[in-house]
Amino acid sequence: MISFDTDGHRFNFRAVAVITTRDHVLLHMLEGDEYWSLPGGRVEAGEDAATAVAREMREELDIQVKVGRLLWIVENFFTGGGRSHHEVGVYFATEVPPDARILDFSMRHAGNEQGRKLEFAWFNRQELASIDVRPAFLRNALAQNPLQFAHVVNRDTGRVA
Repeated sequence: MISFDTDGHRFNFRAVAVITTRDHVLLHMLEGDEYWSLPGGRVEAGEDAATAVAREMREELDIQVKVGRLLWIVENFFTGGGRSHHEVGVYFATEVPPDARILDFSMRHAGNEQGRKLEFAWFNRQELASIDVRPAFLRNALAQNPLQFAHVVNRDTGRVA
């Protein structure tokens, strides 16, 4: 995975799935965290970001997805685990198969991230202001209809991941 320490920062290259259905978006929470985020993960060396999204969805949810258009390029600055992070994320519109179990809005779904539990849930895109979603720009960006391409610089000051 492309993640390293340099100049007092942890740098990550992250690929992210934006999965929307009707007026909802799929978010997940990693065991031990207190906030929701979009699913995805770090890109491996030599791997393109769209392939990383598909791999992460296979690993976390055991589903095959269709990775679509690039939505956002995000420079994300935050503090977590006692250190400063500089993350570059590429966010893709992503579709799940119509018969995928994850499309059941009535329940929360379990996933796995390297031995740690993940909880997946659907949230109304217009009601994200009342939820701790990170990075914070997502509260407004996910409420757009249709989702618009953008380059985003996000600074979550005081964030602890």
